[in-house]
Amino acid sequence: MSSKSCITIGRQFGSGGREIGKLLAEKLNFPFYDRALISLAAKESGMDPELFAEVDETAANSLLYSLSMGLYSFGNGFSAMGDLPVNDRLYLLQHKIIKKIADEGPCVIVGRCGDYILREKPELISVFIHANINFRTQRAIEIHNIDKARAEQIVTKTDKRRANYYSFYSGQRWGLAEQYDLCIDSSKLTIPQAVDVIYEYVNIRNKK
Repeated sequence: MSSKSCITIGRQFGSGGREIGKLLAEKLNFPFYDRALISLAAKESGMDPELFAEVDETAANSLLYSLSMGLYSFGNGFSAMGDLPVNDRLYLLQHKIIKKIADEGPCVIVGRCGDYILREKPELISVFIHANINFRTQRAIEIHNIDKARAEQIVTKTDKRRANYYSFYSGQRWGLAEQYDLCIDSSKLTIPQAVDVIYEYVNIRNKK
């Protein structure tokens, strides 16, 4: 299928969103970006990728102040990036990289406010993958080989961190259905079935 779509995947922890995004990219023959965005940001900034990995999709608390003071403009670059916490520097670099990737052609991007960053792009298809807490906890137990109590803690804390990150940098509520083109409950489908649903939706959109 020929497509110019830029597909963003928001996901609750344990919902299988990353796996769905990766398989979808393979099916569409699109470049896939998840943690690779950390490496690209580190390469551009010259910083240690492990340092960026520690704060990935984690909000700091200084960027809004910097914006209000006119220190940063997404279009013109940041005159004082070195003064920002690592969290903010990573977000700004990923913002720039995500826009560049989308301008270069079709892609699948997981997380990192991709849907917000590309919200004005006509080719954007935004997807949110969710599931009930029991389903996601069980997946966490199986994938990470941990006990139920630990799995529940990880699921809850990771979702809270992602919600805070999205809200902080976008000013919008994470996971709100009306903000996405397509929301899928992965507990009702297998991962390949979820991929097929998104694939067919992309096909329908491309026929408009």
